[in-house]
Amino acid sequence: MSKLRRQISANTANTAETKDLNAIKGKTGNVYESIAIIAKRANQINISLKEELHNKLEEFASHTDSLEEIHENKEQIEISRAYERMPNPSLLATQEFLDDKIYYRKNEDDLFS
Repeated sequence: MSKLRRQISANTANTAETKDLNAIKGKTGNVYESIAIIAKRANQINISLKEELHNKLEEFASHTDSLEEIHENKEQIEISRAYERMPNPSLLATQEFLDDKIYYRKNEDDLFS
């Protein structure tokens, strides 16, 4: 099992909860900056989960297009259902942000000056 899947199963509930806006704002001093950091991390999590899912489902892929070989594979269905039950990447990213597990930095230098 991948490191990300172990982290998901151990730490995060699958339901959305209200978060303290002041706690989110307190990390960076700006709500919008905090949300941008969370959004970027959620995108990273989503990409890695998609890649992992596609790699697992690729094992079941049939490279022939004959109608006789198309059938339901129970293992494939179970894998798909397991990924559907996983929490939303934005929930994971928000929890990581609040737990100080995301490294971010602010570029203070103006690039265009």
